[in-house]
Amino acid sequence: MTIFSHILATTAVVQAMHLRDPKQIALAYIFGVAVDVDHLVKAPFYLRAVGLRDRRGYYWRSSLQEPVAFLWILPVSLLLGSVVPLVCFAVHLLMDYSVRYEKLPFYPYSRYVTRGWLQEIPDGRKEAVLATALVAANLALWWVHR
Repeated sequence: MTIFSHILATTAVVQAMHLRDPKQIALAYIFGVAVDVDHLVKAPFYLRAVGLRDRRGYYWRSSLQEPVAFLWILPVSLLLGSVVPLVCFAVHLLMDYSVRYEKLPFYPYSRYVTRGWLQEIPDGRKEAVLATALVAANLALWWVHR
């Protein structure tokens, strides 16, 4: 999924959870969007391995974006006394796991590989439908909470 869809989804979560505290809102965007920062870390490796061409299927993810990350997000959530990191990260994961590229859900503890669900539906179509639904959800939540 694109960062645009992750921002829309996190914004919908912020509205649905009635978050008003700036710290809680920041947590939402950190765990709903900023976990993709590992792409910046992996960019030099991509450039070294592939160059500037587009190579679908290159593994851009780290354990920051896999279910195994709940092993550190759960203690952080407990320490902060907030479910926001858990909820926003779970939404992020659900979105990422809907696309077809390879995922390593238990990395670095296991090399088990899986792909997203609904594989017969093109990723672009899934992205378009989700983005449209998220725009509608955000507008509806805004309308209800205004």
